[in-house]
Amino acid sequence: MLTCAACGKDGNGLKTCAGCKSVKYCSADCQKEHRPRHKKECKQLAAAIHREALFKQPPPREECPICCLPLPFENKEAKYQACCGKLLCSGCICAVHARDERSLCPFCRAPETGPSGHLKRLLKRVEANDPLAMFNLGNMSLHGMMSVPKDAKKAFGLFLRSGDLGYAPAYLNLANCYQHGYGVKIDSKKAINYRELACIGGDIIARKKLGGDAWNIGKKQDAVKHFMIGARMGHDDSLSALKVVFSEGFLSKSDFEMTLRAHKEASDEMKSEQRTAAASNTIYR
Repeated sequence: MLTCAACGKDGNGLKTCAGCKSVKYCSADCQKEHRPRHKKECKQLAAAIHREALFKQPPPREECPICCLPLPFENKEAKYQACCGKLLCSGCICAVHARDERSLCPFCRAPETGPSGHLKRLLKRVEANDPLAMFNLGNMSLHGMMSVPKDAKKAFGLFLRSGDLGYAPAYLNLANCYQHGYGVKIDSKKAINYRELACIGGDIIARKKLGGDAWNIGKKQDAVKHFMIGARMGHDDSLSALKVVFSEGFLSKSDFEMTLRAHKEASDEMKSEQRTAAASNTIYR
């Protein structure tokens, strides 16, 4: 039976501590009364929970809805379709466009439009609370692309909405905003926080960055964990970093060999003849 941590009252409707998620209270007064005794423990538990989430195995990578292979890590190797809201790999786009003379969406078969038509579709997707549409519009606003006025504050808001709706790469963009002062004041702590949220959400680029940061400040084992997780997901830059780690004696030979095998398996899962052809096509580089 669940009980209030302050007064011992049991029953339904108890509210969980927002910090540690480990204790419950029957009222705001009880939570306030218990705070001085719980504060230190709360911070320790919250830190432990956060660290566990940070180094947890990431969720499976999203698949291209056409070829059903894991999507590549680099944005340039995939494209968001504003007509249907799908993120497609360049291999499928290249193959279908070559067959259809670049006239139809490879997924929903909607006719392609020019920049103004694409922007109209994108805005409709944003209105429908599509996090990928918000992410793409945020990038356009940040850099002033496709007739979208350059507005870093608007971009920041779009990235925040996108991340809160579950699109982890948007949190990495928020981290960059705080790191460089795009639309907000520079705040290194918030930059780290959003980078970690992106990492927890499965963004491998954010994990690689966190690994590099950990390595530079002397947290070698944290760096090793980040690089190993990324490498096992098939991320080449994480594997390159792990090779340096291994050469300097911070990783055992058995763990390195196991990671090499996992990296090859994950990399092979992302490969296809269509993607290889697209990589050699200057239009899709």
